[in-house]
Amino acid sequence: MPQLRRLWQQLVMSCGQPVDPVEWSADQAALYGLGLGLHETLAFLYSERPSFVAFERWVLDCKGGAIAATQIALVNAAVSRARGETGAVPDHGLAPDFEPVLGERELHCWDENGYVVLRRAAPPDACRDAARAIWEFMGIDPDIPETWRDVGRSEGIFVPLVQHPAFERNRRSPRIAAAFAQLWGTDDLLVTTDRGGFNPPEQNGWRLTVPDLHWDTSLVLPLPRYFQGILYLTDTPAEQGAFRCVPGFHRRLESWLAALPPGADPRAQDLSAEAVPIAGEAGDMVIWNGALPHGASPNRGTRPRLVQYIAYHPPDTADDRSWR
Repeated sequence: MPQLRRLWQQLVMSCGQPVDPVEWSADQAALYGLGLGLHETLAFLYSERPSFVAFERWVLDCKGGAIAATQIALVNAAVSRARGETGAVPDHGLAPDFEPVLGERELHCWDENGYVVLRRAAPPDACRDAARAIWEFMGIDPDIPETWRDVGRSEGIFVPLVQHPAFERNRRSPRIAAAFAQLWGTDDLLVTTDRGGFNPPEQNGWRLTVPDLHWDTSLVLPLPRYFQGILYLTDTPAEQGAFRCVPGFHRRLESWLAALPPGADPRAQDLSAEAVPIAGEAGDMVIWNGALPHGASPNRGTRPRLVQYIAYHPPDTADDRSWR
């Protein structure tokens, strides 16, 4: 694929020089369209600095040895749309029939609070399988709490497990796809290929550092639309490290930024007193507006929090704003 070669040349042969935002959007369209994780691909390219043939081999290995011609055609079409090139939108099948799954109450919560809880977002057996995959990947025992602190294969609360059938099944859940399609107003979307998460309880003086409230986008205004999602793989009460955010902040972000003292760093402001944990059952998903300050909460429960990160977005998401 031409876009894979461009990505390889940019990161390996050109030593990671600044990337044009449109091309970076096209790179993500290629990776996500192929079902490749952004973090796992960049880690491989930066650490191994492979030849292009070796990179192609790694891609095929990730995808079971072969990629269907129809999928390649869909990816190339998504890359073209990411570049703003005209053409028909293909029937990619991500949100079949585009049936609304969010009712009036959920949409009101979305408008007012900037987040929504999609109940029964993924099948129970797929969530159980995904949770089991995380336990096995981490090499720890769900029945022996003393092993839960052995998080050597994690990256903070993130688990660098991407390629797993249960993870892929959850990504392709029709309810999840339909919810994002409903919020975006289109089903011409790409699903991210992201990691899992493991946040064990804080016990006996042991603490796991969790990210403070933060934004995953630049705060240069105006903010483009940017939606994120977290799927609970196990029952997650509010005290069990649940996702937390500042409800409604998307409605006052602009005025809040304007009211900061000159030179103040918005990311250094303490908004924790306003943060609310969002509880959910296994299979529930929290989708939130990227303008909300958000993060995991300390786990003061009795079980770990196991999650999977999933989001859908249009192919043409190029962002040329500077970072603030």
